[in-house]
Amino acid sequence: MPETTQEIIERVGLIPVLRAKSVAQGRAVVDAMMAGGVTVVEVTMTVPGAIDLLRELKKEYGSKLLLGSGTVTTAEQCQATIDAGAEFVVSPSLHPEVIATTKTNKKISCPGALTPTEAITAWNAGADYVKIFPCSAMGGASYLKSLLAPFPHLKLIPTGGVTHHNAASFLEAGARAVGVGSDLVNLAAIDESRPEVIIEAARAYLKVIADARK
Repeated sequence: MPETTQEIIERVGLIPVLRAKSVAQGRAVVDAMMAGGVTVVEVTMTVPGAIDLLRELKKEYGSKLLLGSGTVTTAEQCQATIDAGAEFVVSPSLHPEVIATTKTNKKISCPGALTPTEAITAWNAGADYVKIFPCSAMGGASYLKSLLAPFPHLKLIPTGGVTHHNAASFLEAGARAVGVGSDLVNLAAIDESRPEVIIEAARAYLKVIADARK
């Protein structure tokens, strides 16, 4: 039986957040991350041509790459990204209509929250995961652990300020996966024709995650 989207997210333990400046740049970043062994990516709606990029990646990699969409704040955006190939949908904040559209399409929903009230409200609205953002601004792993104390059933994905130096601490605090930005999604490396920087970073992250789970 093939893995479910949730099983892949939690096995990989890592969701790179792609905020590229163009489809070509985004494609190059994903190619490098795939070469480094990372098989999940969140393409944000801030990428010019984000829908086109999702379609390209779906056509190129198929089931080898788990595609998600990010910075999704409307039901219309949500549906468009799912039609283009997104299997999970991430928002920086809570939008019940986005959760509803995601669930109608039988995809995975990950709205954003920060406070205890926001986190439990998102969960009760039907979220499969809750993105805690910006987690590092609130104390990082210790804040995540504090949130899980009264709500141990929540499935949390911290994002914002996660690096390969602190990723293990988030997992040890109870994160199901971590959302990672520029520490892995290094646009400058692509602009400088140094994809090996991203390949090495991807491998480093996967090792940190594997070691944290031993």
